[in-house]
Amino acid sequence: CRNMRLFISGSAPLLEQTFRDFEARTGIQLVDRYGMTETEANCSLPVEGGERIPGSVGVPLPGVTIRLTGEDGKEVKQGEVGEIEIKGDNVFAGYWRKPKETAEAFTADGFFKSGDLGRLAPNGYLSIVGRSKDLVISGGLNVYPKEIESVIDQMEGVVESAVIGVPHPDFGEAVIAVVVKGNGTGNLTEEGIIAELKKELANYKIPKRVFFASELPRNTMGKVQKNLLRTNAEYASLFQP
Repeated sequence: CRNMRLFISGSAPLLEQTFRDFEARTGIQLVDRYGMTETEANCSLPVEGGERIPGSVGVPLPGVTIRLTGEDGKEVKQGEVGEIEIKGDNVFAGYWRKPKETAEAFTADGFFKSGDLGRLAPNGYLSIVGRSKDLVISGGLNVYPKEIESVIDQMEGVVESAVIGVPHPDFGEAVIAVVVKGNGTGNLTEEGIIAELKKELANYKIPKRVFFASELPRNTMGKVQKNLLRTNAEYASLFQP
């Protein structure tokens, strides 16, 4: 990699551990960025100068305005999770011949509703928490899968994980985790993962079950397809009478 000046990550969330592993092997920090089809690029870690922080997609690019809003449509306080809304010349005009979908995608004052959930740090750096459709509401409490996945992914022997919500008769949704283990990590157990999570997270965020898989389902862009996990018959029927 000695002749390379820049490595950029995009398309899917970059794990903090992957960021650190890449730097350890190459001596170069990745530039993670945030964009989508409807808006092109929105945010980026600095290419020159500034700090490249693992788990962050950086600050809004010039000409791009980003705000985070709650379910009531009002901006959330700094550090709180909210839906990412975007405004700027980078944002598309609308969906082709779909006026209803276009109207639903924009706020009254012209911000595009991304459907992504994020959190802004005091330094203005944005972190992606997940998709609003991936949010788990268990017992009336919001559970953000990314928070749990970040803890699991740092455990020794874990390659990656996906946290989803499945139907539960009492809680509405129950949190479960699907974990991919590395080779030679047979001692990694469901009980062990849950015990470690209890040291760092509130009880309502702890998965009720942990499953192991050889791999997570992905689309052609490499993004984990949580919808396929949620509709998996084994997981979906776990807590059904």
